[in-house]
Amino acid sequence: MRMRIIRFALWLFLLAPLWARAGGDEVVVVYNRNMPESKAVADYYARMRDVPPKQIYGFDLPTTEIISRDDFHHLLQVPLAQKLESNGLWKFAKTTFQLKKDGATQTIRRVVSSKIRYAVLCYGVPLKISDNWAIHQSETQEPGAPTLFQDNGASVDSELAWLPLLENKVRLSGPLTSWVYTTTNVVQLNPTNGILMVARLDGPSADIAMGLVKKSIEAEQNGLWGRTYFDTRTITDTLYKLGDEWILGSAVLSRELGYDVTVDTNAATFPADFPMSQIAIYAGWYTGDADGPFAQPVVEFMPGAFAYHLHSYSAATLRSTTKSWCGPLLAKGATCTMGCVDEPSIQFTPNVAIFLARWAFDRFTFGEAAWAAQPALSWQTTVIGDPLYRPFGKEPAELIAELTRAHSPLLEWSYLRAVNLALVHGAPVSSVENYLENLPLRTSSPVLTEKLARLCDIQGKPDAAIDYYRQALKLNPSPEQRIMIRLALGQELLAQNNTAAAVEDYQALLLEAPNYPGKDNIAGKIAALTPKPAPAK
Repeated sequence: MRMRIIRFALWLFLLAPLWARAGGDEVVVVYNRNMPESKAVADYYARMRDVPPKQIYGFDLPTTEIISRDDFHHLLQVPLAQKLESNGLWKFAKTTFQLKKDGATQTIRRVVSSKIRYAVLCYGVPLKISDNWAIHQSETQEPGAPTLFQDNGASVDSELAWLPLLENKVRLSGPLTSWVYTTTNVVQLNPTNGILMVARLDGPSADIAMGLVKKSIEAEQNGLWGRTYFDTRTITDTLYKLGDEWILGSAVLSRELGYDVTVDTNAATFPADFPMSQIAIYAGWYTGDADGPFAQPVVEFMPGAFAYHLHSYSAATLRSTTKSWCGPLLAKGATCTMGCVDEPSIQFTPNVAIFLARWAFDRFTFGEAAWAAQPALSWQTTVIGDPLYRPFGKEPAELIAELTRAHSPLLEWSYLRAVNLALVHGAPVSSVENYLENLPLRTSSPVLTEKLARLCDIQGKPDAAIDYYRQALKLNPSPEQRIMIRLALGQELLAQNNTAAAVEDYQALLLEAPNYPGKDNIAGKIAALTPKPAPAK
């Protein structure tokens, strides 16, 4: 019966529908003619995703990240809509609809036919629209509206998102409530429903921007594997608690997906000495610039990784490898992210739990999931990554068969998710332990052997846990995983009063990872545990 539960979990993992991948013919690519690197990114993306040449548009734009409201309107917003219409990709027409039950109607002009759904903005296209004081004066402000919501600055992405409604009067001050927020129906995510899904291939350099495409395609082929990390703040304030709820919701979803999940509940962000290994998904908050593990020289992002840090100015700039969050995350290897170019107010930041639910469970593309997770348009969010990226789109049975045929080292992760799903669905820990112990792949897998050690630890089998930790260290774990195992092994040895072996383990850690941020703490432990020589007589 117990083994049936494990087999059932594996069956759940394998049994998923096959979804057709969105194609490049659904995309228009936009680049800045005044930056050669911008066109290089556009050409690369079009080649990798088979975007038709007639759907690649260059515009004369400022080379700065900030663009004025007037320049945005006259150099990008209106010209893009005109291009789409003149090239036959969009058709505008009048539409009349009923406003109230009393029969009152309104007529607007909007997109009624569209051959595309996405717009990809390439490195060099401005990021942020500056606030325009003239609009403050021309638009009637709602009584009692917070000063923040009287601003008309926005991200370029979010302002272009409602481009299908351009020919109508749309209030520019404050956020525009999104009518597709939380949608589970991809049909609604269409210009004929007033929404253009905008994402950008951007970052500190053009090379980094192009790398987002390469890693997306790699993860589509091989799957998004690794571990997930969530950083909450344990906030009780009614408004700000929302951020914790979204992040904790993402952690619950990750467990249901079969990932190993780490949740930090301290007010501070993950400390620099936390060994964050093999990151598939990260969501957390709240510092102004990337810090902790993400400020280290090397971050272990898996191909295709999504990383998101909730902060009011997380995308204030994308051109820096140290300032804000989005730029550094992309520079360190993340494949996709979201961020805010200016203060949005927390309730109008992306709902990362909705994003993950749509992306992983509903099999949306990155662009679809990102815009389903936006409470507002015409506001501050930028979406960075290939909008066609769909790492959960391939049928798992097909994916595992491909990994097996290729003798891929990623295969170990599929078994890890299978045993995690077994635990989620009620399999006894002892059964999962027995399954892993007898799994042939486990003997060559540091990931599965470490998992086995932790299962033994949970069941109060310290000797077995110590043995498996030591086996895992011999199987070439990643640098951060090696540190993680060393720390767990040292703690286990100390719990068994095996001080000499613990000191030996910690000394090995310092030799293997001389740049480990927690090396001073480890050296202090060694000193405290090492017997002091008797004083000379």
